[in-house]
Amino acid sequence: MTDHEPTPGIHHVTCIAGDPQQNLDFWVETLGLRLVKRSVNQDDPGTYHFFFADAEGTPGTSMTFFPWEGMSRGKVGSGQVSRTAFRVPEGSLDYWTDRFDDHGVDYDDRIERFGETVLPFRDPDGLPVELVESEIPDDDPTVPWTEFVPAEHAIRGFHSVTLWLADPEPTEDLLETMGLERVGTEQSPGDTPGDERTRFGAPGPVGKYVDVLPTVEGGRQGHGTVHHVAFQTPTDEAQAAMRQAVQSAGLRPTQQIDRHWFRSVYFREFGGVLFELATNGPGYDSDEQLDELGERLVLPGEFEARREEIEAQLTDVTVPRSETAEADD
Repeated sequence: MTDHEPTPGIHHVTCIAGDPQQNLDFWVETLGLRLVKRSVNQDDPGTYHFFFADAEGTPGTSMTFFPWEGMSRGKVGSGQVSRTAFRVPEGSLDYWTDRFDDHGVDYDDRIERFGETVLPFRDPDGLPVELVESEIPDDDPTVPWTEFVPAEHAIRGFHSVTLWLADPEPTEDLLETMGLERVGTEQSPGDTPGDERTRFGAPGPVGKYVDVLPTVEGGRQGHGTVHHVAFQTPTDEAQAAMRQAVQSAGLRPTQQIDRHWFRSVYFREFGGVLFELATNGPGYDSDEQLDELGERLVLPGEFEARREEIEAQLTDVTVPRSETAEADD
């Protein structure tokens, strides 16, 4: 038994993109996610930080991006999140393949993994992403955003992340320390023959799964790679207890850092993947009305006093609107 609460699952995943307008167009218009926050990288305020999520920015739904325009293309390798998967309602993948054909999205044939149907694809920066047909229960906490995609097919938060690790065992022990339970192991289609994928499951309804795959493959950070994966520690007390558990496992977590919409602790797990522990509050609607999320550039804390300087460094972008898209058709 552990003396800390298990993580309910994934909180958010943060990735590296190139062109910010291209990133907005794809994740909002093509994939149908809502831009719930338009801000800047708090460690590099000359760079945007975009947050794409469900209609209300529910924990477990937000894919976020740093569009570092001057960075080169990355390569997925060991010590990285190799794939990020989202849930879509059962029976939705025909809709999505038709949509991908219409929008010129690069996708692969469907595969079966742990009894579920998976559609792998890539975003314009080459980021590996998947849609997984999942049963969405009536009491699911996610709220579909329907400006571009109808509710019956809309993305409903995270399904899983896949970690590529040279030596999976220490990370597998860490995931169990964090409260995820071993679900099963299988040789999955598309994975390297002989290397079995092990799945761990969290108790929450969204972003439940972490898949671990033994992989010795050189990688580098850049466009089309994941920067870090954040796990839910809903309260400050839960986060402090999890931080202590991680530290006791031999890792070196940071002190809590205020990220304005949540509070964070960071550490590199044994295989080199950057993990974050994130609280569920204050939330994306703590500084904007729910119906106005993403409408303006939000500069938290001391950055507001530098607005003129920061805005001068940022590329002008336009958030896609359904009425504009229809007018262009």
